[in-house]
Amino acid sequence: MNHDAYDDRYILDILNSVKTIALTGASPNPARPSNGVMGYLLSRGYQVIPVNPGQAGKQIQGQTVCAHLADVPVAVDMIDVFRASEYLGSVVEEALRMNPRPKVIWAQLGVRDDAAAAKAEAAGIRVVMDRCPAIEIPRLAA
Repeated sequence: MNHDAYDDRYILDILNSVKTIALTGASPNPARPSNGVMGYLLSRGYQVIPVNPGQAGKQIQGQTVCAHLADVPVAVDMIDVFRASEYLGSVVEEALRMNPRPKVIWAQLGVRDDAAAAKAEAAGIRVVMDRCPAIEIPRLAA
């Protein structure tokens, strides 16, 4: 897939089909984008599980933090990645070990790794990079 531009229907289909999101790189700091986006997604009715090894067992936005994706106790539809581009490959590797696998890996603004995306897509996982669901939801009226 060409990740330079996405058809609005592709994004809208993802946003309307996803219910449970694992948010990697979740921060308890309200000034951090991951914290604000997590709060926004929760307010829109998504179930969001924060993932951050340094915060494991604590609460962010009222949700218990898991150390790793493998620790998330429910099936995940989407992984929202708030980590630098160089870590996207390791997130994809973790996602491929999940059972069931997520349907979507969504890399936040500024996060892109085409090789990692190709690996996820080869395994049947849809990928969005360099986008934010908290921007796309109101833009598309999802």
